Amino acid sequence: MPVPWFLLSLALGRSPVVLSLERLVGPQDATHCSPGLSCRLWDSDILCLPGDIVPAPGPVLAPTHLQTELVLRCQKETDCDLCLRVAVHLAVHASLQAQVVLSFQAYPTARCVLLEVQVPAALVQFGQSVGSVVYDCFEAALGSEVRIWSYTQPRYEKELNHTQQLPDCRGLEVWNSIPSCWALPWLNVSADGDNVHLVLNVSEEQHFGLSLYWNQVQGPPKPRWHKNLTGPQIITLNHTDLVPCLCIQVWPLEPDSVRTNICPFREDPRAHQNLWQAARLQLLTLQSWLLDAPCSLPAEAALCWRAPGGDPCQPLVPPLSWENVTVDKVLEFPLLKGHPNLCVQVNSSEKLQLQECLWADSLGPLKDDVLLLETRGPQDNRSLCALEPSGCTSLPSKASTRAARLGEYLLQDLQSGQCLQLWDDDLGALWACPMDKYIHKRWALVWLACLLFAAALSLILLLKKDHAKAAARGRAALLLYSADDSGFERLVGALASALCQLPLRVAVDLWSRRELSAQGPVAWFHAQRRQTLQEGGVVVLLFSPGAVALCSEWLQDGVSGPGAHGPHDAFRASLSCVLPDFLQGRAPGSYVGACFDRLLHPDAVPALFRTVPVFTLPSQLPDFLGALQQPRAPRSGRLQERAEQVSRALQPALDSYFHPPGTPAPGRGVGPGAGPGAGDGT
Repeated sequence: MPVPWFLLSLALGRSPVVLSLERLVGPQDATHCSPGLSCRLWDSDILCLPGDIVPAPGPVLAPTHLQTELVLRCQKETDCDLCLRVAVHLAVHASLQAQVVLSFQAYPTARCVLLEVQVPAALVQFGQSVGSVVYDCFEAALGSEVRIWSYTQPRYEKELNHTQQLPDCRGLEVWNSIPSCWALPWLNVSADGDNVHLVLNVSEEQHFGLSLYWNQVQGPPKPRWHKNLTGPQIITLNHTDLVPCLCIQVWPLEPDSVRTNICPFREDPRAHQNLWQAARLQLLTLQSWLLDAPCSLPAEAALCWRAPGGDPCQPLVPPLSWENVTVDKVLEFPLLKGHPNLCVQVNSSEKLQLQECLWADSLGPLKDDVLLLETRGPQDNRSLCALEPSGCTSLPSKASTRAARLGEYLLQDLQSGQCLQLWDDDLGALWACPMDKYIHKRWALVWLACLLFAAALSLILLLKKDHAKAAARGRAALLLYSADDSGFERLVGALASALCQLPLRVAVDLWSRRELSAQGPVAWFHAQRRQTLQEGGVVVLLFSPGAVALCSEWLQDGVSGPGAHGPHDAFRASLSCVLPDFLQGRAPGSYVGACFDRLLHPDAVPALFRTVPVFTLPSQLPDFLGALQQPRAPRSGRLQERAEQVSRALQPALDSYFHPPGTPAPGRGVGPGAGPGAGDGT
């Protein structure tokens, strides 16, 4: 019969309150058993090789229960260390003799000890406990959390587990028996309005280190602030710096000193609120995205559909499902295509915490599309319903909802391939079908009457205040750019979406891929430029390194545009429409230039194109928005407010472009003097 093995593993972590402790004298480890059993501790440690779970060949020795107790191991009355005693309760099913392994794991060390146990034959009863074996003892760190796993080796059953929290010096009655506690700085946390004070009560000559860090469930802690201090100190933190994983470490500046760690904000409501305010969703590709947050947090995410008009975003569960979210880990949704109405919802504790429409920046504003849910059953049976605020309306249907009235047309569009398929699997599919053309047909007479009334009213207003009509309608703006890379395209999409929130009608090829493919780049740009200029609009040239290279090539400076026959073909086509206006002096008043700070200096723009104003964004947003207004429109007092609105909408895309995921974002320090150069540093 094979010899059974028994393992116990420990990993250290945080914190409880334990008071009076038993004292063990002497430095040697020991073991003892229940009456009737015999046991022996091997002289040296062994390799920790637990192995995989294997089928039991017959009756085996099995652990049934774990029990822990804190004790003190003392060399003298006032020279003790904290130690962990482990009692393992055993059930012997047949074997009268076994070897028991205790595996201890505590960062940064690990050890395994081997015990031999003998069980008299009279005590062997199937499934009955035969007693326990006790190991004295494993020295553990003050202020730790000990995680214990117990299993046999070979492993015949799933392991037992137990967590034991250890006190730090403040939680011990006998702290004066532990030398490492004598000089430990005493730390208290107090609140004062919106501020939090860290009060360290130590003697004036005491030198100690203080560190603030974000504790991570997975991976090493993230340092936030560190400083070496002397004497009593009061450190002030702003309440906006608090997050649940913000922890404090303090220790005397002495060799082998004990470091005390406390994480006092785990249950602080303000800290949890700050955590979600700092959390961000980042779209990486069509299907992949991640949640960026200072701390790990329990959360789950799902896709939802947001229709224009302010209705709540409707979760697409089912047919899709909620997915568990891990901070800073790339996640994927099984999408075939993106859509501006698709958004991501993140819930925690069954409460909506975060919602972002990740695809809107690259695909434009919300569309008046209807989402069709296809459900597939056995024998190729399928059913369709249209997602509406009141629920999912079956198609066809005699209900009085908008989708039900247009159900026949929606089904025809689906069969003719005019709907965009967003998701597909064996159980169903999602389709986005445009609705605007049906609304026009059904309400044509009503709209005609409204248009006649509006035309008459507009004529009256035009005679009185022509500039007011132009401002209300919004000036047309055509945005031309060179697609240097996908990140720059997302940045352009974010700028275009932000400008749409102002009284501007923005046209950009990102939002017209179908028309661009059907007409060809030259024809599409020529038609858009002509319409924009005929309506008194403005053409915006958004310069980048790729755009400057192509312009220089056209002007025969001998510079070859990178990828001239790849992603830049569309911009190359637009130059054939734009250059004649500059060469013949027609550009001023109808064109403006722009470039992004840190990406391109305005002086890099060819001189021909600097005959019109060239603005850097976002630093010159107010002047840029002023140039986009109607030529005779008065300067609005809200121009600065609108510039701040555009800047806020543009900032996440700028951060994502200049600080890709995985690089630390600036300005997220905490504590006194946070930021570069703060503290003495470690």
